[in-house]
Amino acid sequence: MKLVVMAAVLAVAGARQVCSSGCHLTSMLIQVEGCGRKESVSTTACVGQCFNKDPVYIGHDDWAEQQVCNGNWIYEVKQIPGCPVSVTYPVATHCECKACDAGNTHCGRFTGNAPNYQPF
Repeated sequence: MKLVVMAAVLAVAGARQVCSSGCHLTSMLIQVEGCGRKESVSTTACVGQCFNKDPVYIGHDDWAEQQVCNGNWIYEVKQIPGCPVSVTYPVATHCECKACDAGNTHCGRFTGNAPNYQPF
C-alpha cells in the first residue's frame, strides 16, 4: 500500500512540474530578407502561459493585474551572402511572467464575440 501511495505522489509531483513550466525560451526559425533574398535564421522567443486569476465577479475597479510571458530581448545581425546590407533580427535571452505592458500588448478585456467553433 505504501508503494502505491508513493507512486501516486511522485506521479502528481511530476505532472505538476510539466503543467507549471509556463513561460520559457524556445528555439525557432524565422525568415529575414535583404536585397530581395530570403534566408532562415535560428533565434529564440518567449512562449508559454502565466498563471492568472479569473475573478467570479468583474467590477470596473477590481480587475486583477494580468501576467504575460515576456522577456529580455537583444538584436543580432545577419549578413546575407551577396548583399551589402545586413539584417537585424530579435533574440529573446530570458523569459518570465511580467505585468502586461500596454505599450506593446493589448491588456484590456476582450469585448468582442469569439467566433463559434465549427468542427470539421
